[in-house]
Amino acid sequence: MKFELSEDQALLRQSTRDFLSSEWPLERARKVMEHEPRGYEPADWQRFAEMGYLGLILPPNAGGQGLGAIELAIVLEEVGRACMPGPYLDVVLAAAVLVAAGGHDALLKDIGAGKKLVTVAREDAPFRSGKATATRFEGGRVGGTKYFVPFAAQVDALIVATPDQLCLVQKPFAAIEMPTIDPAQRFAEVKLDNPATAIGSTSLLAAIDRLAAVGASAMLLGLMSRALEMTLEYTQTRQTFKRPIGSFQALQHRLADMLLKTESTRSAVYRAAWCHATGDSDAPLACAAAKAYAGDAARLVCGEAIQMHGGIGFTWELDLHFYFKRAKTLEQFYGSTEVQLEQALTAAGF
Repeated sequence: MKFELSEDQALLRQSTRDFLSSEWPLERARKVMEHEPRGYEPADWQRFAEMGYLGLILPPNAGGQGLGAIELAIVLEEVGRACMPGPYLDVVLAAAVLVAAGGHDALLKDIGAGKKLVTVAREDAPFRSGKATATRFEGGRVGGTKYFVPFAAQVDALIVATPDQLCLVQKPFAAIEMPTIDPAQRFAEVKLDNPATAIGSTSLLAAIDRLAAVGASAMLLGLMSRALEMTLEYTQTRQTFKRPIGSFQALQHRLADMLLKTESTRSAVYRAAWCHATGDSDAPLACAAAKAYAGDAARLVCGEAIQMHGGIGFTWELDLHFYFKRAKTLEQFYGSTEVQLEQALTAAGF
């Protein structure tokens, strides 16, 4: 299948890249990642909302633009390229849950306007470490403990998944920050014993998980694309034996492998986004395959980028380590590679 962006989609890509390069240059993002305990800058988050990005996939009656998975993938690819910190994907996914549940237009308008943050506390944390993550919903209250809840210490509300029910829980709730290698992402352990409102069955998460796989793989694509560009620039300027190191065949082969992984990921991501947007029957397989492939590919590309920068590649001052850490986090969350492979096999009928 030959896939090309429409004129409007190409304009969205260019305008997003221009906006992020001017408003979120990496030197500014570094300051937020290193010094802002919330993991994002509220004023910049408000600016992001004013540009319409938080309402990208919200329906018009909730103040959104009513766009789909392809447009979301375009934006998230650029977010990955910029290594932008913050809960953008997490908030978009929470909004998608509320849209699927229905009847939450007022909250969705606040989310789209940047006035409220909502994320999802899943039933299946990616790292259990022997800890029980089950929660219960009884008598209008939800109780239990969730781990690795994105930006839980900063949100106004959580969508909590129990074994058979999704619940909306308003703050306050006890959230303890959890360490992570990725300074662009914040996670917390959340202890719940709160009033909650049932909003729907956990079966709603199936389609949301596919959207999460598309979004995360698009971010991984942006990360590896920028890492490859930075490596190409470096190999063309760094010299040894009076010639650029990029002229040596061994490095050319490695760069070619990085390009192959990046472009193969691009094909997988936009195939999955198209399947999700059109309701194609291959969507479960395409979304799972895209995330599984993107996770492995981004780890290889970002790792090779660090290696090919030599000794400077391992320093804190060089920006590449942010890309590698972001890729490692995305590889494990929103459906780890192992989970996605299992889902792909199931979708393929094995």
